[in-house]
Amino acid sequence: MPPIRRSNLGRRTRNATNQANYRSNRTAQERDDGNERERIRISQTREARARHSTNNRASLNRAAFGYDVSIDYSNYQCVVIGSTNSVCSHNSNDEVTQYQMGRYVSSNEAVWRIFSLPIHERHPSVVHLAVHLENGQRVYFTAQNAVQRAAQPPSTTLTSFFETCQNDDFAQTLLYSEMLKYYTWNQSSRRFIRRKQGKPVPGYTDVYSTNAIGRIYSVHPSNDECFYLRLLLVNVRGPTSFQQLRTVDGELCGSYREACQRLQLLENDAHWDQTLNDAVISSHAHQIRTLFSIIISTCFPSNPIDLWIKYKDYMCDDILYQIRNRMGNPNIQISEEIYNEALISIEDMCLIMSNKLLIQLGLTAPNHPMHDAFNQELHRERLYDLNTLKELIQTNLPLLNEQQNITNEAATRVLQSRVYFYFIVKIDLIENKFNRSLAASLLDRVIKQ
Repeated sequence: MPPIRRSNLGRRTRNATNQANYRSNRTAQERDDGNERERIRISQTREARARHSTNNRASLNRAAFGYDVSIDYSNYQCVVIGSTNSVCSHNSNDEVTQYQMGRYVSSNEAVWRIFSLPIHERHPSVVHLAVHLENGQRVYFTAQNAVQRAAQPPSTTLTSFFETCQNDDFAQTLLYSEMLKYYTWNQSSRRFIRRKQGKPVPGYTDVYSTNAIGRIYSVHPSNDECFYLRLLLVNVRGPTSFQQLRTVDGELCGSYREACQRLQLLENDAHWDQTLNDAVISSHAHQIRTLFSIIISTCFPSNPIDLWIKYKDYMCDDILYQIRNRMGNPNIQISEEIYNEALISIEDMCLIMSNKLLIQLGLTAPNHPMHDAFNQELHRERLYDLNTLKELIQTNLPLLNEQQNITNEAATRVLQSRVYFYFIVKIDLIENKFNRSLAASLLDRVIKQ
């Protein structure tokens, strides 16, 4: 048989297939390379645009603030004003440094500052006005100018207001709080000067008004005289001095409170009168005194003397009863001594409540020595048995140690110089017998003196 000749069809088919696959793979590779080049080109374009935008923003900030600016908007969204070496890092925990060195400045704020537009404003202007008693203003001084400041204290808005009212007819028509509407306060010269701009005031030449506000400092009612001084300043026009402010109908009042009463600036005491009137019906005398002490210490009635005169008999019932029992005489009547005892009791409660004496609260002072409480303690110490003290001294004084002898000798020198320091100590409570002997020795010498 003749040999079988193989066909080249299969080989050509395979070659064609391989060539087609090669061309397809090459096309895909070229396409991928083209896409990669396109991505690189787009990325480079974006980076260039970002650098351009950053440079523009940095130029704005540099022009606005005159500082060297380092910024990375893409990562930190903040501007670092200052050294180029300073960076707002997310890893930094120094909050103080971040606050001082880091600040965000938007494009709107940068342009606003470039054109020097106003950042903030206050309208209308408000000026605080001082309020103090005569020669009661705050003065700052050094060792060099202390004498000069004491002789000539600096002016305040209040003292300058008095001076302006003395020399300016228009100022005499104003209240203290209205001064800033027509005058400016010159901080350097410390005096009021008429305004040169504003709305002209009819009937007065060179007087202009604005909407400026003067605010008088508030004063707590416990600071009574200063409180009533402020009340007068709010209601009296054109005072020329502290004395003139206390003058009512040509008569100089003894206090600012009295001036307020005569000008009828204080409320009447009808409410407190009714309160005490209800209390006397069913309350004990001690309870009435306590209520009266609370009223005059914390409620500040306009005329506490009238309340005292009206209800003092009810406040003294228990004291009168005690004196009748002590003296064995039921016919004893209320006297000034009994009223004085009630006033002392009321004053003691007022000292506990408000740390003020009755004379500071508008009542008459009770008639008792200034150091009555101390004298009572000293009287109690004098009740010790002197013979017992002497025996205690003779027994234990030779047993004192060196330090205790030094203390004893120092105390002896003080007593001999007649410069006394009294320490009220209950000897029975001293546990150490040697210290008890030393205290007894000192007490014996004090008693002899």
